[in-house]
Amino acid sequence: MRTAERTRSGADGARHRDLVRDASLVWVAGGVVGVSFGAIAVTGGLPVWVPVVMSLVVYAGSAQFSAVGVLLAGGGPLAAAATGLLLNTRTAAFGLAVADVLGPGRLARLAGAHLVTDETVAFALAQTDPVRRRAAFWVSGIGLFAVWNLGVLAGALAGNALGDTARYGLDAAFPAVLVALVLPALRADARVRRCAVPGAALALALALTPAVPAGVPVLASLAGLALYGREEGRA
Repeated sequence: MRTAERTRSGADGARHRDLVRDASLVWVAGGVVGVSFGAIAVTGGLPVWVPVVMSLVVYAGSAQFSAVGVLLAGGGPLAAAATGLLLNTRTAAFGLAVADVLGPGRLARLAGAHLVTDETVAFALAQTDPVRRRAAFWVSGIGLFAVWNLGVLAGALAGNALGDTARYGLDAAFPAVLVALVLPALRADARVRRCAVPGAALALALALTPAVPAGVPVLASLAGLALYGREEGRA
C-alpha cells in the first residue's frame, strides 16, 4: 500500500512540475508587463502605492492600464473605475467557463474568482483531464498573481530609470502567450476554429481603430461564443 501511495504521490508531483514548467512562460510575460505597468503609473505622476494596491485588489491587467491612462489624462476616479469595469466584463464569460474548475466551497470560489484572467483560464482549459485542469488553474493563477504583483512593485520602484517602456515591445508578450495557449484547442476542435475565426477578425478590425481603448477588441472577440453555443445545440 505504501508503495502504491508513493507511486501515486510521485506521479502527482511530476504532473505538477509539468504544470509549473508550462505556466512559467505565462508568469514571465506577466512579470515583464507588470514592470511596464508599474513604471508607466509612477512616471506619469502617480505615487508608488497606487499601482501596487491596484494590482493587489483589482488585479485586472488591461483594465488597470486603461484606468491609469484615464487618471493620467486628467479623468476622475469614477471615470477610471467605469473604464476598468467595462473592460473586465469579459471575465463574466471566463468565470462561467471555469465554474466547475474552482472547486467546492465559497472560499475557493471567492479566491478563484480573483485569479480569473485571460491567461489563467486559457491555460486551465487547455488541459483535457478535469483533475489536471483544476490543478492548472490554481498553479497558473497563484503564480501569475505573485509574479504580476512583484513586477508591478519593481516597475513602480524603478520609475523613471526604465524610461519609455513602450520601446521594449512588452505589449506583445501577453498576446503571444495567449496564442500559444489556445493553439492546441484550435487544432483539436473544428467547432472552436469556426468560432474563433469571426471573433479574431472582429477583434483585429477594432484593434486597428486608434479610437478603441485597450481591451475592447478582446470583448468583441467574445462574439464568437454565440456561434459556439449554436454549434453545440446542433450537435
